[in-house]
Amino acid sequence: MSESSSNIIGLLKKQLLDFKTQASTEEVGTVIEAGDGVVRATGLSNAKSAELLEFQNGTLGWALNLEEDTVGAVILGESEGIKEGDTVKSTGRILSVPVGDQLIGRVVNALGQALDGKGAIQSDKYYPVEKIAPGVMFRKSVDRPVQTGLRAIDAMIPIGRGQRELIIGDRQTGKTAIAVDAIINQKGEDMICIYVAIGQKESKIAKIVTELEKHGSMDYTIIVMAGASHPASLQFLAPYSGCAMAEYFLDKGKDVLIVYDDLSKHANSYRQISLLLKRPPGREAFPGDIFYLHSRLLERACCIDKQFGGGSITALPVIETQAGDLSAYIPTNVISITDGQIFLEADLFYKGIRPAINVGLSVSRVGSAAQIKAMKKIAGKMRLELAQYRELAVFAQFGSDLDAGTKKQLDRGARLTEILKQGQYVTTPVEMQVAIIYAVTTGLTDDVTVDEIQKFMEEMFKYLKTSHSKVMTELKEKKELIPEVESALKHAIEDFKIVNKKS
Repeated sequence: MSESSSNIIGLLKKQLLDFKTQASTEEVGTVIEAGDGVVRATGLSNAKSAELLEFQNGTLGWALNLEEDTVGAVILGESEGIKEGDTVKSTGRILSVPVGDQLIGRVVNALGQALDGKGAIQSDKYYPVEKIAPGVMFRKSVDRPVQTGLRAIDAMIPIGRGQRELIIGDRQTGKTAIAVDAIINQKGEDMICIYVAIGQKESKIAKIVTELEKHGSMDYTIIVMAGASHPASLQFLAPYSGCAMAEYFLDKGKDVLIVYDDLSKHANSYRQISLLLKRPPGREAFPGDIFYLHSRLLERACCIDKQFGGGSITALPVIETQAGDLSAYIPTNVISITDGQIFLEADLFYKGIRPAINVGLSVSRVGSAAQIKAMKKIAGKMRLELAQYRELAVFAQFGSDLDAGTKKQLDRGARLTEILKQGQYVTTPVEMQVAIIYAVTTGLTDDVTVDEIQKFMEEMFKYLKTSHSKVMTELKEKKELIPEVESALKHAIEDFKIVNKKS
């Protein structure tokens, strides 16, 4: 026998000795019904709820209905190419999305895939889209503010880190504008922002991205987009994906601000999926678990105790009302879940009071605990004066003779209303907010006409920033209106009035 033959025999013997049989099992089913982004399949008896399924063309599905003989699933993506008779297999995986710092500054879809043309997202870390909210023992009460830069909100309806504050109102009343302004104002605040667009026009989302880039806000922002042209399954999934991305930063002890714009369209996409899956309809044709849909999402917003890593997720859900009806099904559901609401009114918007916040119907149930002491001191007085002004304004319109005290109160109320008007993307630092509210509520602007108060405020901000920056820095750092700071602030405003009169 030649040497080469003995080598071959030796190799064959080695291979036979090393040979081990390995059997793997896969649960494979058959599609029996497909259409409208929904699939029913048989043969997947061990499928789990919310498990990922893979169709023979590589498209993924999400198991939602587990019935006796069939599994109802939604298709995550385009449903073309999936037909009756196709094979479908269980993956054994629960739906997860990529998370990490690589997502910051990017526009992604509900599955965490890039939509901005800047290349694929390279992440080795995945978080499940559905997660049980942190328990009560892990949480602590809200005690730090989220400054939105909007005078009306920061003064009267403050938002704290870890709070869920609903933004509610009719269409075209400035709901998204408030959310975007809040994101822009987080520059330098060490906060990650996530904007989840559900069922919005792609052109609107493109404008928001452009505006955020212009203000340098994309450096700390992630956009999760499930636009109007995206399937209902991705619109339904988007807020949970955004929340999973937020939880990655929460686990690192960071603060996150997440905007869900809007949950009315989210509820509609879930209703569509549920009806196609033949779930029984309830009130307004929504399925019976529509409350649980939003409660399990919004409960994931929290403020974690320092001993468990700290960090917070602040949620700003948006709800669209029809003709200002707060008693409709979805609005009442979300109002009962959240810690307060900012109610925007169409009538105020058309009168030019923007942001069009109805202070009477808006409330923050925990935010005042997070307000800085200086703002808390002056905001209480301001809220009372505004309430009295609105009451007096009703009687004043009848044209009866008014005494000097009532007239003075009406003028001050009108000035307060004017200083709360604010342009879009024009945010105000909290120390400047304290300065102007202090000036109006203490009567330092009583000699300024209502028509000129806006101009007076803008000029005063410029003056304080340049000529009295020390007072402003002190107010910003101490966050309290202690006697010496108050005295210095009063002196600075009086100085400005003298300079302003000369000019």
